[in-house]
Amino acid sequence: MKRQLVFLLCLVASPALAYDINGIRLGGREIEVKKAMPSAHCKALEWKSDAADRRCDDARVAVGGVEMRVAVFLKADAVQGYDARCSIKELERLKKYLRARWGEPIAEATEVIARPGKEERKVFKMRWEKGAERAILTAQLEKKSATLEVSRGNFPVEIYQVR
Repeated sequence: MKRQLVFLLCLVASPALAYDINGIRLGGREIEVKKAMPSAHCKALEWKSDAADRRCDDARVAVGGVEMRVAVFLKADAVQGYDARCSIKELERLKKYLRARWGEPIAEATEVIARPGKEERKVFKMRWEKGAERAILTAQLEKKSATLEVSRGNFPVEIYQVR
């Protein structure tokens, strides 16, 4: 019984269950964001949104050895979501790091989108979920960058709905 309790506590406290990068985690505070990303510029959001009231961005951080630009969205001094972008050349390295950090994704696929009179578009996606939290890595394989978006709840829909 004691062993099971220790295992469960380790599982709950495990960073692999939190979709964090470099100490930036959902629910974290702005001061933690600035500590993790000293070059971040934080300011009030330029539009009214129920999802966030502040944004910290233009920070460059190394995530698993991959240089990324990160934008963090906060509401009432709590991180609601973040997105991070890197060069498409680093996609394989980032995938390997995220698998090691967060475990196997619940979904991984490359979608091929046929477009009449144009080349097919290939979109790679990896998705992790834990309760209401989600992390999605996407990349249009013929473009220059890949994007990692982390949030909870209805954040992806709400953030750009102007109020």
